[in-house]
Order: sequence, then structure tokens, then C-alpha cells
Amino acid sequence: MVMDAGERDGDGEDGGWENSGVDKGTKSPAVLVDEMVTMIEYVSRFGDYRRTQKKECYNLVRRLKIFLPFFDEIRHLGSPISPNGVASLYKLKKAIRLATKLLKTCNESSKIFLAFEGEAIMIKFHTVYVKLTQALEELPFDELQVSDEVREQIQLMLTQLTRAKKRTDTQDIELAVDLMAVSSQTDERNADIAIVERIAKKLELHTVEDLKIETVAVQKLAKGRGSTSESTQQQTIRLLNKFKQLLGMEITNILDDTSTPQMSRKPQSLVIPNEFLCPITLEIMRDPVIVASGQTFERESIQKWFDSNHRTCPKTRQTLAHLSVAPNYALKNLITQWCEKNNIHLPKKEDQASSKRFLVEDEDKIARLVKELSSSQLEVQRKAVKNIRMLSKENPEARVLIAKRGAIPRLVPLLSYPDSKIQEHAVTALLNLSIDESNKRLITDERAIPPIIEVLRHGSMETRENSAAALFSLSILDENKVTIALEDGIPPLVDLLRIGTIRGKRDAVTALFSLSLNHLNKVRAIEAGIVPPLLELLEDKNQGMVDEALSILLLLATVPEGRQEIGQLSFIETLVEFIRDGTPKNKECATSVLLELSSSNSSHILAALQFGVYEHLVRITQSGTNRAQRKANALIQLMSKCEQIP
Repeated sequence: MVMDAGERDGDGEDGGWENSGVDKGTKSPAVLVDEMVTMIEYVSRFGDYRRTQKKECYNLVRRLKIFLPFFDEIRHLGSPISPNGVASLYKLKKAIRLATKLLKTCNESSKIFLAFEGEAIMIKFHTVYVKLTQALEELPFDELQVSDEVREQIQLMLTQLTRAKKRTDTQDIELAVDLMAVSSQTDERNADIAIVERIAKKLELHTVEDLKIETVAVQKLAKGRGSTSESTQQQTIRLLNKFKQLLGMEITNILDDTSTPQMSRKPQSLVIPNEFLCPITLEIMRDPVIVASGQTFERESIQKWFDSNHRTCPKTRQTLAHLSVAPNYALKNLITQWCEKNNIHLPKKEDQASSKRFLVEDEDKIARLVKELSSSQLEVQRKAVKNIRMLSKENPEARVLIAKRGAIPRLVPLLSYPDSKIQEHAVTALLNLSIDESNKRLITDERAIPPIIEVLRHGSMETRENSAAALFSLSILDENKVTIALEDGIPPLVDLLRIGTIRGKRDAVTALFSLSLNHLNKVRAIEAGIVPPLLELLEDKNQGMVDEALSILLLLATVPEGRQEIGQLSFIETLVEFIRDGTPKNKECATSVLLELSSSNSSHILAALQFGVYEHLVRITQSGTNRAQRKANALIQLMSKCEQIP
């Protein structure tokens, strides 16, 4: 069973002895140790985690495994353990149970939800670190007769946990920017498709089977009592439907859709033989293969393991002599026979043959089009670049092939052509190609950023819009944030934010947010005049970019120049208005900005209090989003220090 995302994980709420009425003395130390070993071995079998928390999950599992030699020594302890020692083992078990539940959530819950709630999940990890640290500090090592070697390992873990508690910068910035961009966009332009496609790739939700499983996870999330805020729930459902649209799947009401993967309909009493399960996914294998260590895995899951730069066996952890795999036909036949006997229908892999046939049939066409990009005939060039643009619009494989055929070096010079249509098609084709991560680097290496900025300054409105979108896509690479700024790309983006269409403003604000993640670029954006058009977006709510504007203002408020520019009385009043009457996301963003401003200037707190912010903050602490509640509580604490609360 998947743990509900909103399941509480505080003291006394982990389902352990504190709530069950079980007396601490009813279980022997040996039983406690066995239970903890079982939990650690259980999470050790989780072969994969949701991308947004993967690194943290693997680190936590690695630390939990350090306990195994410690528990082994306790098992062989000759003398009895004192009540104090038993109590400390219970406390350690409680912390490990909390870690187990969190790891299970990150392994099984909705990928989309976990991405939106990345910050809240990190707080749960920090809670686990605190609980483990407290439990370890109370363990009576002398009484438990722990060897010096094991004690050193435990002490090392304590040091690592202390370091982990202090670490806060674990957010995937690219994913955060994309989620912000896609959660409020309403038009289904090419740039929007690019963002949705990139998020789907990052969250590994790009096949029909992936989305069926994710649908079930989202259903459980949506039907869980108090599991999450309604706004996060709706954002999750909307993004899931966008993923389905990409694959041409039917869009249904998630709350009414009772469809589930076939495997979930198996009789509850039916036990699947362990050898049929992939050690990584814990699902029945459809295409079992043997790796160099002799272990068998599902082909797709082990390939993902290898693609993530792992060179070890996921089960034995030994380094593999090679990464070749061999089909396990004998096991596959046994699985097939067992499934037929028990009326189990395994979901089929998505048929990608048509896509591959498309590429084979059109490979010659792509080669011809790339060659025609350098034609001396203007009309031939215009048609070629337009076709390249269309082919790269929605087909990931085509983007890779077009780049391999050498299109990028031929497209970049077309950005400087006087023909406006060629310019438009060229910059949009580069935008499409940049969706592929490897192509970003190729485009940058061809010095495409300066001419893209030039098009942004002087091109037609549609060309400028797509230039801004291209700069956003390229700015995902940190070094490009610097390059774009040094090539003076921020001022024309600010101009587009000021005078562009709604579509253009949306592209500009997204690119400027990404660029402002670089510290020096915040000052450059302020000097380019970014604040007035951002304030206009706050005044005109019909443009639908309030959250984006507030998010950039939050970044600007982290530097003195930004605080001086935006910390005016009228702006504080505007923030209070959003805290009072805005959407849940508006309230969250506005509260965050006010907290950032107030942390360095108490006059902002006093101004906000005069505008009646206190009672609105109290309401947010009771019914706001998770992040909004934390920010509101922090603001209230700041206010209490000023001793100005009525």
C-alpha cells in the first residue's frame, strides 16, 4: 500500500508502540533488532526512486545499511540489556520506521505530486535526520559492547546526518522553473509543449504504461483524506492530463476513473514467486535479462540503471565486468506459464515501431533538408528551414537525428538573414532542437546566443517571442546564464516583458526568472528596469502571470539593490492584498516575498501590520499550502520579536 502523501510523520504517529498500547518491555532486544533489520532490508530492495528525491533517498538507504553490522553485534551480545538500553532501541526503531515510510513514499507515490512538493518532502527528510541523530546520541554503546570499528562507523554517520540537516540547496532548479512555467500557462504553443515534454522526461512519465501507473498514484492522492491541498491536487491532475495529451491518450475525470494497471487486479491471496520479480522495480518481469553478476533484472529497468552511469549490480553492488545483458529465456517461459495459469495479463510495452519506421523512412529526407539549408536559392532555404522546424516540433528522435546530420551549424547563420520568415523558422527550429539536452550544448558551442539575442532585439513579434523561449531553454545550462547576460540579453527580455503580447511576456518572464537564479544577473535585471513591468503584471491579474512576477521579485529581494527598488510602501500593501485575497499560490508567493523583505528590514513588518496582514497570516497557517504555512509562521515569529502585534 502506498503511504498517503499527507500521512503525518511526527512524534507518536508512526504506527509504533506509542500508539498501539504495546508496553516497551513486551519485546525482547532481539525482536526489536530483527524488526529494524527487516525494515532496512525492505527499503534496500527499492531499486528506484522518484527523480526529484533520488539522491536523498539513496543517501538515506546507504546510511541505514550502516546499522546492519551494529545490529549483528547486538544479536551476539551475551549479557542482558538494561531498560534504558531497550528504550533507546525503541527510539531508534521509531526513527527507522519514519525513514522507511518516507522512502516508500518516494518510491511509490505520484511523481508529479512529489515534484510539486519537493520542498515539503525535503523537510520530511530533515525530520528523519533529526530523529536518527537523537536516537544515535542516546544509544549506550558501552553497555551494548559495540566494537571500536562499528562505533567509528556510527560516529561517521552522525557527522553525515549533521551535515545533511544543514544542507538546503537540493532543489532541481530546471525542474522548478519548468513547473512554475507550466502550472499557469494556458496556451498550447510549441514552447509550452517543449516544457511539458521536458518535465515528462525528467519525471520518467513518457510512455503509456508510465502514465497508467501514475494515474493510479494520483487517484490515491486525490481520494486521500486531507492528503494535500486542493490547489496542489489540481496542479497535479492538470499536468498529468498534459502528459496524456502528448501521447494521444484519452483525458478522463481522474476522480471517476477506476482503471488500474492489470497487475493491481490480481487476487489478494495470490503470491507472486520472488524470482519472478525484478529486484529493481519489484514488478513481474516481462523481458528478464541476466547481467555480468549473474543476477536477473527487467531489461528496461536495468538499462535505466546503466543509463544513470551506474557500473554496479543493483542487487549485489559489485562492479560489473561489462554491461552486456543476455535474455533469460527459461525464466521468461516460467513467468509466461504462471501468468496464463493464474489469469494474469501483463501490461504490454508501448509500441514504438511506428516512430522508428518514421525515422528510417525520413532519414534521407532529413539529410536532404539539412543540405538545402545552405542552398543558394532563397526559396529552397525557406522551405527547408520551415520543414526542419516542423519535424523538430514534437518528435524527440527527429531532434537527435537532425542535430547529428549537422543542422545546427547551418541554422545559426540563418538567424542573421534579412528574410524575416527564414529568421523566424531558424530561431524556432533551434528552440525545438534545444529541448534535447545534448543539443543545448551543441547550439551553445556554435555561438548561437549572440544572434538569438539580436533577433530578440529587432525581429518580428513572433520571432522575438520564440527567441525569448529559446534563451530560456538554453539558460538551463548555468554557464549560459552568464553568457546571455554578458551578451546583453537581459535588456531586450525586459523590453519584451514591457511591450510584448501576453505570449511574449510569458516567454520573457520565464527566461528572466531562469537568468535571475544567477546572483549577478539579479542586479543586471534591476538595472535593465525589470521591476516596473513586474509590478504591472501584479496590477493586471487578467494576464495570469502574478505567480511568475512574485517569484522573480522574491529572487530580486535577496539582494540589496532589489530590496531598495521594491521595498516601497505601495508594494507592501500590494503583497498584503494578495495574502488576503489571492489564490493559494498567490498567497504562498506573496508571503515568501514579504518574509524575505522583512528579514532584513523591520519597517516592512510594521507597514504590513498597519495594512492588517496579521489575521490573514494566521488563516494561512491554518489552511494555506505547506510552503505558505511555513512562511507565514516564520513571519509571525518575526512580528512577535518586534512586539508590535495588537
